[in-house]
Amino acid sequence: MRILFLLFVIMPIVEMFLLIKVGAWIGAWYTIALVLLTAMIGITLLRHQGLQTLVNANQKMRSGEMPVSEMGEGVMLAVAGALLLTPGFVTDTIGFLLLTPGVRQLLVRAVVERLVKAGGVVQGNVYYSSYSEVRPESESGKVIEGDFREVDKSDREA
Repeated sequence: MRILFLLFVIMPIVEMFLLIKVGAWIGAWYTIALVLLTAMIGITLLRHQGLQTLVNANQKMRSGEMPVSEMGEGVMLAVAGALLLTPGFVTDTIGFLLLTPGVRQLLVRAVVERLVKAGGVVQGNVYYSSYSEVRPESESGKVIEGDFREVDKSDREA
């Protein structure tokens, strides 16, 4: 929680410092134009990457798989979009890093691994939880779960 507080306090100060320095070096109007240009380029890239992630998630769902990595990438893309729309060079740099597929997939993989260790995550066809590492498979290789109740013969005839 302290880290978030520090980010919300320190990040705007760092961004203002950099904007002032760059503005003094190349001029205020060029600095404003540069910030707007990075936002437009970022949003264009975000739209393309977001649509591709949506298509990949749709394909996985059609094949019966859970699109865990695509959902993580979607969250990362949303964060990237917010960072790219925030004026500043540090936020733009982080936003563009999140738009890079390799960096984004690496972060998603790290988050999923951490969640698997914490418990309660489905990865592929295996369910991991903090209570048990892997659900045991039956002889047929499939686990069938359900509720049951005992039925008397008189209940079946009715």
